[in-house]
Amino acid sequence: MKKRFSKYIQYKDSVFYLLFSDQDKLRNLYNALTNSSYNKKTPVTITTLKNVLSMGLRNDISFTIGEKNIVFVEHQSTINPQIPIRLLLYVAATYEKMIPRKELYSTRELKIPSPEFYLFYNGLSSFPEKTTLRLSHCFKEIKEKEKPCLELEVKAYNINVGYNKVLMEKSRDLREYVQFVEAVRKKQPSFNEKEDREEAFRLAIKECIEHNILREFLEKHEEEVMSSLLSITMEEYIEIRVEEGREEGLAKGRLEGRTETLLEAEEKIRETARELKSMGLSLEQITKATKLSPKEIEKL
Repeated sequence: MKKRFSKYIQYKDSVFYLLFSDQDKLRNLYNALTNSSYNKKTPVTITTLKNVLSMGLRNDISFTIGEKNIVFVEHQSTINPQIPIRLLLYVAATYEKMIPRKELYSTRELKIPSPEFYLFYNGLSSFPEKTTLRLSHCFKEIKEKEKPCLELEVKAYNINVGYNKVLMEKSRDLREYVQFVEAVRKKQPSFNEKEDREEAFRLAIKECIEHNILREFLEKHEEEVMSSLLSITMEEYIEIRVEEGREEGLAKGRLEGRTETLLEAEEKIRETARELKSMGLSLEQITKATKLSPKEIEKL
């Protein structure tokens, strides 16, 4: 049976990615994060990976600055404790592309850019103003105060309105991005159909331009921004995937002349839960999508 959701799952560049796929904006953002003073003479090279994992997932933005650091910046609207694991995969894939294979076996010492990892969170759930996510938190059976052989630290910032004011003062682009998200968020609740959503988003964009919020960027990239805002979200993907699982289970039961169609559908839902779990979604997200209990999901 053809996947109903396949036509929807095409990666759309996020507004965050579109905005910060610019050398000057990345340089200024990095200066704000690290209190650096890099100027236009400092080279910035975007190294963002595409299609690293299944479903076309990729890191939001990565770049080298001054041939010194390779910086990974993730933007999240849902809390995902597996972010350090995902970033571990991203940095490994980035180094693999960056380093000639023959250099790995050379007797000459190889020097590579040191990595840095940042996360910007702007979801609606409670999240600290600033925290550090560690890869070691994902390890099994690690003893307290035991130093792990492998570690990766992600500096995470809550960028909702009212948080990290000093950072916002230093980065105009980030501050106006937050204002733009807030404007879209305020317009969205009362609009459900796609046509209504489009009208709401265009109104939000218009108001931002009138108030000089990301004005130049929105005037230049309005259609790309609209495409991003209207593209399917992960939550919508989950809903489609779960509904499809139920349909496939019921269809299989009818095809084989079985009476236990309900059991077939339930097994398909468990398969979907396994898939979502392997993708790194939280227990809360999978429970909400599949209606399975947390205990059932943990056993999968």
